[in-house]
Amino acid sequence: MSGVKKEFIYLLANYGHVGFTFVSAIIVGFAGGVFIDLKVFSGKTSPWFTFFGLGFGIAAGYKTLLELIWKAKSDENRRLDNITDGDNTKKRR
Repeated sequence: MSGVKKEFIYLLANYGHVGFTFVSAIIVGFAGGVFIDLKVFSGKTSPWFTFFGLGFGIAAGYKTLLELIWKAKSDENRRLDNITDGDNTKKRR
């Protein structure tokens, strides 16, 4: 497999899950809040825990997104350092 295809598959795998992870975090947080409101407190606290669960879900989604951005930046910096180091070793010879 060529280097371009490998890089494309790597990027697709890394960034392809962002939407799924973001949406699923929001859905799980919302569902957890609804469950706590309806089952634990018998609807007495409705809609407060639903809002809290939704907020936690959104926060978890953004946390995942930020972690992916930080990882991508560090990978890019590492890749650029390797390219730069490779160029320096070629010039020294």
